[in-house]
Amino acid sequence: MNAPALPAETLRAALAGLLDGLPPRQASRAVERLIASYRGATPTDAPILRDRADVAAYAAYRMPATFEAVRSALEAFADAVPGWAPGGHLDLGGGTGAAAWAVTATWDGERPVTVLDWAEPALALGREIAAANPALRNVQWQRSRIGAALTLESTDLVTVSYVLNELTAPDRTALVDAAAAAARAVVIVEPGTPDGYARVIEARDRLIVAGFHIAAPCPHSADCPIVPGTDWCHFSARVSRSSLHRQVKGGSLPYEDEKFSYVAAARFPAEPAPARVVRKPQIRKGQVLLDLCETEPSLSRATVTKRHGDLYKAARDADWGDAWPPAP
Repeated sequence: MNAPALPAETLRAALAGLLDGLPPRQASRAVERLIASYRGATPTDAPILRDRADVAAYAAYRMPATFEAVRSALEAFADAVPGWAPGGHLDLGGGTGAAAWAVTATWDGERPVTVLDWAEPALALGREIAAANPALRNVQWQRSRIGAALTLESTDLVTVSYVLNELTAPDRTALVDAAAAAARAVVIVEPGTPDGYARVIEARDRLIVAGFHIAAPCPHSADCPIVPGTDWCHFSARVSRSSLHRQVKGGSLPYEDEKFSYVAAARFPAEPAPARVVRKPQIRKGQVLLDLCETEPSLSRATVTKRHGDLYKAARDADWGDAWPPAP
């Protein structure tokens, strides 16, 4: 079902050449300014990425993390819909195309792909980077305002990653409704913050009303069992750090963990996990503690001990975000 990890390696190699000729200090300043912009209020009629230098710096810094988060969400979705693969893919607000790369890392083969974004420099650079990936050679890179006036053609899969946080509430609603009307499957990824989770839950509710079945991460399509304001559902994807990451953050570790929230839903039947590990497992002497979201729906803690035999071995190998119990 899943393609080899080659797209991740190819993407890293393509991004490594983006900053040639751009002084490291200038790249760091561009990233710091763009991070500040993304954390603040963003006018919906003014793209944040203004020119190639902006886009190159931000793509080199953020694209690997977006790719890994979206790939994690897509892999959980693919596990819930075995045997299905998208015949076409539309990426809304896709910028330089990280989600398009993630789709090629999840399902083999080529398919019609369209990336919509309102920042022409991002689309131009995305086209340039995609030349390194044969599966993306026929992508359509289209400039379009992402908001209430959006009209979409029918497709199998729509992805929306790190976009809802840039939109006003009416535009968020319009985008999710447009995605639901156009697609057989929708995958939405947001930052793994309380606000990001709230946007995901809002989108999840609208998808259910539109007739979608939740495939991941939830093991059910009922209301989220988390009491609003007490906690939030999010996951983590490990990202290899580039030299630019280390320059900007001043860190020495070769990796960092990208926190994200997501929902994956389909109009066709899905087989969601019986339960999902929603926190990092706690490994103690002779036992593993797993915090689970279960089908009922409910949140619970399972204690798996050595007397559980093979299940204990599986629990020791379990990771945050995994289905539980593991498939035979």
